[in-house]
Amino acid sequence: MRTMILTVTLLLGLSPMSMAGQIYKWVDAQGVTHFGAQPPEGVEATTVGKSTTPAPKPAAPASDGVVGDQKAIDQQVKQQVAEQEAQLKVFCEQARTNLAQLQNNPRVREEVEGEMRRLTDEERRQRIDETRAQIEENCQ
Repeated sequence: MRTMILTVTLLLGLSPMSMAGQIYKWVDAQGVTHFGAQPPEGVEATTVGKSTTPAPKPAAPASDGVVGDQKAIDQQVKQQVAEQEAQLKVFCEQARTNLAQLQNNPRVREEVEGEMRRLTDEERRQRIDETRAQIEENCQ
């Protein structure tokens, strides 16, 4: 009797059924349950039989669909912000240089219609005030 049980167990253990691959179970969009050797892409499937762990999902490309579009938009916005910050930095440096020249040099000259003319004290004070206001407003 033991020999017969051992023989049956060995035959069942070596049978093609026990060596079969994973069988997956999934439900489609219409609610119909399907079984198969491979799950379709993009559908969550569970294994049937040996273990009940979910089947590995195929990796979706990062640049696919909305995610890729959003990343491109984010990158473009970051680039625009960086360009604006660089332009603001240049503006602030130039404004501070102009303010220093206006404050330290009482004889500031400007070119008007191809001729050089000297700023009056009132014009110079006005430009100093305007430059300070621009620095306070735009520069930190």
